Amino acid sequence: MAQRNRRAVGSLYESEAVRYLEQNGYTILARNYRNPCGEIDVIARDRDGMLVIIEVKYRRDDGYGDPLYAVDMRKQHRISRTVLWYYMEKGLPEDTPCRFDVIAIHKDGRICHVPNAFDFYG
Repeated sequence: MAQRNRRAVGSLYESEAVRYLEQNGYTILARNYRNPCGEIDVIARDRDGMLVIIEVKYRRDDGYGDPLYAVDMRKQHRISRTVLWYYMEKGLPEDTPCRFDVIAIHKDGRICHVPNAFDFYG
């Protein structure tokens, strides 16, 4: 039951992030994209056509720290591997430019969007 609730809460905040992105000119290509390497919360294109890989983080309790810091090196590696699989699946050349953003949603509802939050780790 707790896992189901966590997923429901995660889905709710991912929907908030998607609304925020759409209001800021992003086109959503995929949500909760999964493959054997991992999962990507949101894949979008920005106003300039750049492919943007977005990790959404929410924390209801400050005891776990700022949600921006929840995307550690291990998570960055997993997201990077997942992106390569996405490229292969969609027939995109490996050198197709993309950037990795993090959207942190704080318990007070504030949305903090950090473009280029981390680099590709292969």
